[in-house]
Amino acid sequence: MRKLSSDYLHNTKYLDTALSVSENFDVIKKILKVGDGELSLYYIDGFVKDTVMQKLMMHFLSIKKLPESALEFMERSVPYVETDVVADADLMLQMVLSGSTLLIGSSFGAEGIIIDSRTYPGRDAEEPQGDRVMRGSRDGFVETMIFNTALIRRRIRDCSLTMKYITVGSESKTDIVLCYMKGKADERYVAELEERLRRIKTKSLTMGAQSLAECLIRSRWYNPFPKIRMTERPDSASAQILEGSVAIIMDNSPEVMILPSSIFDFMQETNDFYFPPLTGTYIRLVRYAVFFMTLTITPVWYLFMQYPEMIPEWLQFIVPENSARIPIIVQLFLVEFIIDALRLASTNTPDMLANSLSVVGGLILGDFAVSIGWLIPEVILYMAFVAIANFTQRSYELGYAFKFLRMMLLLLTAIFKFWGFVAGGALILILLLTNKTVNGGRRYLYPLIPFNGRALLSLVVRVKKRDFEG
Repeated sequence: MRKLSSDYLHNTKYLDTALSVSENFDVIKKILKVGDGELSLYYIDGFVKDTVMQKLMMHFLSIKKLPESALEFMERSVPYVETDVVADADLMLQMVLSGSTLLIGSSFGAEGIIIDSRTYPGRDAEEPQGDRVMRGSRDGFVETMIFNTALIRRRIRDCSLTMKYITVGSESKTDIVLCYMKGKADERYVAELEERLRRIKTKSLTMGAQSLAECLIRSRWYNPFPKIRMTERPDSASAQILEGSVAIIMDNSPEVMILPSSIFDFMQETNDFYFPPLTGTYIRLVRYAVFFMTLTITPVWYLFMQYPEMIPEWLQFIVPENSARIPIIVQLFLVEFIIDALRLASTNTPDMLANSLSVVGGLILGDFAVSIGWLIPEVILYMAFVAIANFTQRSYELGYAFKFLRMMLLLLTAIFKFWGFVAGGALILILLLTNKTVNGGRRYLYPLIPFNGRALLSLVVRVKKRDFEG
């Protein structure tokens, strides 16, 4: 810990140099003459509340004499709710760069006062675009961490709600909060998470939650299944916290990480809980069935094409009447790439043109591809179903995981036919069983492995709240 000197002039010179006051136009140093003494305030323009700072300065100028210590001055003459006396020079610099105001005085010696009068530019807490609901709350997390913690506090008014502050990144010094319920969350798991966060050695977390996830989990690039569940909805995060999960909230990121996570957690949607149990159960079962079909429908259909003589009479309609100029397996992979190309083009297109581009591009490419003999209608039909069905759940990571596994199944089926399909299914199961996450004592397939009937039932059937709580 680096400390300031007892010499006021030496301290101001050090802070002027460390913060490059003369070079940075937005780093402000304000000097106030108070009686026979002097105060220096350091802050970042754009991070402080102007009206608050103006009133504080007017109050400081009305003081007749500076006291002998920073603590006495803070207790008697700083009328603000968030203040603290610090002696660590590195912490002073960090707080100034984070948006707080540093106050040092000619009679304070080696101590300074931190006034947390910061305000961050941010957007409104509007509903997340990728996780909308038909009924219920319309607010969502934003990029300002303190707003996100307030959204959770608003929903959980309990003294057991705990939020631990941690800083990660030697250069970015990113603010992180570990949020959990004492008595419900696994204390050993919370301690392990906190220790792992404090051990992270990185310069910055430039990509927010994704950068932090990569620091927490050892990379296994060959396993496409998502490792950590993210949510932008405060109601969903609050519900998970009340059930014993741990949330990691990051500054500059509207996504909150929910731990521990299993494959079934990614399949749950907020809409399930805003409808009556019967409707919620039906929606959930439809989602499970449709999303499972996105993995198997094209590999199973292609497997049937490998053995047309084995197709029952009542399924003969799935056999294409016309053949194309290129093999079916190539057609399937070609459409997989075309769908992603259209999605990328739509993402980078202005909002007013995005829908038109997707519809017109899909129609033109599909119609002309069939006309010139590149594709057959059956391939377009099945791939269109896959593309639409991917939106039945909100996790992009899980959607792409199923996409990669579907392509692997197709490739193995094309090379080894039936045994390739079987081997692909076995490989998917192995990837599920061996997926490494920050799960503590839980497995990725919990509550199936290890088996927990009550928890598994709650994932399949939307039970009444009073029944679930016992």
